[in-house]
Amino acid sequence: MSSTSLSAGVPADPQALAEAVRETMYANDAASQGLGMEVVAIAPGHARVTMKVRADMLNGHKTCHGGFIFALADSAFAFSCNSRNVSTVASGCSIDFLAPGFEGDLLTAEAQERSLAGRTGVYDITVTNQDGRLVAVFRGRSYRIKGQVVGEAADAAQP
Repeated sequence: MSSTSLSAGVPADPQALAEAVRETMYANDAASQGLGMEVVAIAPGHARVTMKVRADMLNGHKTCHGGFIFALADSAFAFSCNSRNVSTVASGCSIDFLAPGFEGDLLTAEAQERSLAGRTGVYDITVTNQDGRLVAVFRGRSYRIKGQVVGEAADAAQP
């Protein structure tokens, strides 16, 4: 059996497909790149993304601004819910901040698919620091739209 789909040049193996999605999405994701995020693990329905807290990410309390923690969790959510190569967007999400992040901390967002049915999915994301301390919990709800991240259908959708 071929490792790619004959019709679209898309990997048939789910893990290889998730990795191809990661490469394509990250290459087009100026926000995650600009914040120094790295997608360190990917699998169908799962992603792990890291980000080092920089001085320009601190709020008036000298802790990591919640918007940056949210962005990290949201990026892990995006990579995990698109990992099956079906274009997917957020339909809603929530976050609870449990502990502060500090300058120099390496934050890790771990996203896990909890439910996928029809066009919708539910994903739980935990954000921890380098010591394993839980910084935030995020729940994302996804909605599948037309298109793919990689392959002929994705190429045809490009302007």
